[in-house]
Amino acid sequence: MREPIYLDCAATTPLDPRVRAEMLRYLDDDFGNAGSRTHAFGQRARAAVEQARDRVAAVVGASRGDVIFTSGATESNNLALLGLASAGHEQRRRHIIASEIEHHAVLEPLAELGRLGFEVTLVPPNGHGLVEADTIRAALRSDTLAVSLMHVNNETGVMQPIAEVADALEGRPTYFHVDAAQSFGRESAALSHPRIDLISASAHKMHGPKGIGALIARRRDGTRPPLRPLMFGGGQERGLRPGTLAVPLIVALGQAAALALVEGDARRQRCLDFRRALLDGLAPLRPMINGDADRSVADIVNLSFPGVDSQDAMEAWQDLVAISNGAACTSQAYTCSHVLGAMGLPEWRKEGALRFSWCATSERPDWAAMVAAIERLQPCHAGAKAGLERSHV
Repeated sequence: MREPIYLDCAATTPLDPRVRAEMLRYLDDDFGNAGSRTHAFGQRARAAVEQARDRVAAVVGASRGDVIFTSGATESNNLALLGLASAGHEQRRRHIIASEIEHHAVLEPLAELGRLGFEVTLVPPNGHGLVEADTIRAALRSDTLAVSLMHVNNETGVMQPIAEVADALEGRPTYFHVDAAQSFGRESAALSHPRIDLISASAHKMHGPKGIGALIARRRDGTRPPLRPLMFGGGQERGLRPGTLAVPLIVALGQAAALALVEGDARRQRCLDFRRALLDGLAPLRPMINGDADRSVADIVNLSFPGVDSQDAMEAWQDLVAISNGAACTSQAYTCSHVLGAMGLPEWRKEGALRFSWCATSERPDWAAMVAAIERLQPCHAGAKAGLERSHV
């Protein structure tokens, strides 16, 4: 049987063969330890790491020395936020602002900071999933240590106004952290704003391997953010992330970043074409877009279909497409998406929410077959709903 079309690229993207080729070279041939400076094997590994650092920095107009390699955006988020805790205590600035729709990789470190004596203000989005810059501005205080705001929401694809927030922070000592897991290498223009101090990125969201990412800690007025390490031993990555450098993964991240920089415009156009085809193809099902369509990225859309539960839809489509309902209520946890909940959407839209996410190389599924599969479900749903209404009379 043919595999379903993969449309869950917000979770992870397929590995680019060119990235894989670079990674294999440093697994099989140039396998030296980048910390071994006394022979050519180590020197070649070190040179490859520094080239990768340049490539990652170039995506957002940063400098080589600003790039700290991590295991991915989750670790980068933890290092960016928990790493500022000591400075916050020393400076007596213990207030942090974030949004209610952040990824758990930000919300959970913030909860830990709350246990360490910090006050965390979580501002809400509007009904379209946008955290307005004025809402952030209104929450700022003289003791605000940091603002953390994701660039692109992983559930709705809505781009947050990070450039406007960065402008609002001019003249303030407050640090600005952006979780760019869903935008680094795809929507990078705003990330080049010099007032953004800390940027988290993951390779596997842009056709690189899992297990590698970066935290970009940009200098402001010649000074880097005062981060403290979360782990100790070895002194690698300026003492902020000790351990032997994963050279093959780092090289792969660098290659993925370089390709994204060169091919970004063409990739975005193909993704926009796919988005139009998806919305046109599924139009007979009367989809509702969960999120601001005018501020959304080209490669993520969150849809609810009237009368259709997300679990039923995924079962009906299991041979056609691989998608996510991570933005919806789940039968396993019986809890709804905190993002859609914060947006104040009605229950049917939260329970029916499906996230479609693709990339420039994604195949187009059989839209007519997808529509037909859901139309076969809807009479059953209509009957069940009518029976439920009669039972309450």
